[in-house]
Amino acid sequence: MKIIYIGQDSSYSTSFHRAEALRRLGHSVKIFNPYKPLQRSLSSRIWSPLHYRTGYAFLQLKLIKWLNEMVIDPADLVWVNSGELLGPQCIRLLKQKAGNIVLYNNDDPTGKRDGQRFRSLLKAIAHYDLCLVLRKVNIEEYTSRGAKKVLRVYMSYDEVIHKPFVDIADIPDKFRSSVAFIGTWMKNEKRDEFLLKLIDHGLSVSIWGDHWQKSPLWNKLNPYYRGKALGGRDYVAAIQGSKICIGMLSKGNRDLHTRRSVEVPFVGGLLCAERTSEHQQMYKEDVEAVFWNDADECAQICKDLLKDDARRERIRLAGMKRVREINAGNEDICSQALAEILKTN
Repeated sequence: MKIIYIGQDSSYSTSFHRAEALRRLGHSVKIFNPYKPLQRSLSSRIWSPLHYRTGYAFLQLKLIKWLNEMVIDPADLVWVNSGELLGPQCIRLLKQKAGNIVLYNNDDPTGKRDGQRFRSLLKAIAHYDLCLVLRKVNIEEYTSRGAKKVLRVYMSYDEVIHKPFVDIADIPDKFRSSVAFIGTWMKNEKRDEFLLKLIDHGLSVSIWGDHWQKSPLWNKLNPYYRGKALGGRDYVAAIQGSKICIGMLSKGNRDLHTRRSVEVPFVGGLLCAERTSEHQQMYKEDVEAVFWNDADECAQICKDLLKDDARRERIRLAGMKRVREINAGNEDICSQALAEILKTN
């Protein structure tokens, strides 16, 4: 199948992981990055916030011109990752290049956290042939906006990018830890308060991620900060090199599981995450992963696990096995999407 892939390539984006997964499945994939021609506007301190808050409405003419110039050859399918930049006219233009268009958005466009950021996307939803969503609540909300077909899928790991180290001796010492949290500091999410409680309980917590210096608790967290956001093999090493990996949700995104929920067990880490209905559906509690309701419970769980190497290893191995059974890899998600498209043709 010939596929046009529209997505972002950056140190923070996992967009192109799915493009590579489609290639591994045997498809011919041509990648286009709509963020490149808009780089100047989107990196401007003045214009970037304006475009974000207006849903990129004032960039539509530039995007249409770019698509006309770049996307020339016809294809069997257009896969749009994120889609935040592309309004209805852009999607109608892409529709001329291929019979089917798929939207995959990892965020929560119909939620309230990001204001008007997804304004253009929401206007375009009805023009997609299939929309992949990551949250149950999105199904009805997309449908009410005219979506033709909505498929709910898991957050995904990548079968190649997140492949575990075969020999754990290859993991550098700088990525070894007792309890790790790998993630961004977010205003109003109280991740800093949570981690500080774990530290106050006597746990040695290692923190990797961006923006932690903005936390009001930075002075107390600074001694436990190990560095900025991780990617590639460093990310894998930090997960696999930790005895316990903390998984936190984004409440603003209405998450009941996250990418960490599948990446951590796939890599070979022990997932210690918030107790939610979806986490409990995905993993048997205390068998394939461990869950908590608050920082105090999390701290006690971590203390108990750190004292019991055999139990920790049983849960870790069971989690690795389970995550491979629930079809949450990028290749799995892409295969599900393509199968759904074929049903309608």
